[in-house]
Amino acid sequence: MIQEKAEIIIELLEGLYGQPVAKHMNPLDLLVCTILSQNTTDVNSIRAFNRLKEAYPYYEALLYAPNHEICEKIRVGGLGEIKTHRIKEALKKVKKDFGSIDLESLRSKDKDSAKEYLLSLPGVGPKTASVVMLFSLQLLAMPVDTHVYRVSRRLGIIPDKSSIKVAQEILERITPPSKYLSLHINLIRHGRKICRARNPLHNQCNLQDICDYYRGATSLK
Repeated sequence: MIQEKAEIIIELLEGLYGQPVAKHMNPLDLLVCTILSQNTTDVNSIRAFNRLKEAYPYYEALLYAPNHEICEKIRVGGLGEIKTHRIKEALKKVKKDFGSIDLESLRSKDKDSAKEYLLSLPGVGPKTASVVMLFSLQLLAMPVDTHVYRVSRRLGIIPDKSSIKVAQEILERITPPSKYLSLHINLIRHGRKICRARNPLHNQCNLQDICDYYRGATSLK
């Protein structure tokens, strides 16, 4: 039942936003970019990443750069000191484990092994690991950010009180693997445009008929 509902949601969202095509990034670039995206907007995280890459084209240079210099480059994304520490600690571990600052060797690993390694890196949680897996390593994973989490619960395809970890497990189970990327991106689009955290635009939502949250909101009127 829930799996059928998920497939309907995927179809409706693709009707609204199309079938997403992702630009695949180098896994280490995406890892750093995702760390920079924590607790900030996409615009600011991309700006911070571009400034970082302009100042330090090679990760060896970034690894040995003074923390205060890195912090200044990424300040636009917020939490500069914390993110600087996380990025440098992650780079140190990658170099120690692989002999160079590169994650390309993860392409030869299976999903569970790649996920286990990514989660072992400082500052990397399930969402960041899943983003790198899905968009860089072409390993099937469902990243759950705030939009995916909120919209999925409102629609009723994951229980309202599920943890992020449980939400990811359920979404990966009920979503056809070939549609992980589509559902992830389109839930984010819908969460930003229509199913906003505050004042969701119910009257503009094409998913009203299958949305638990909408039915609950209208039943109170």
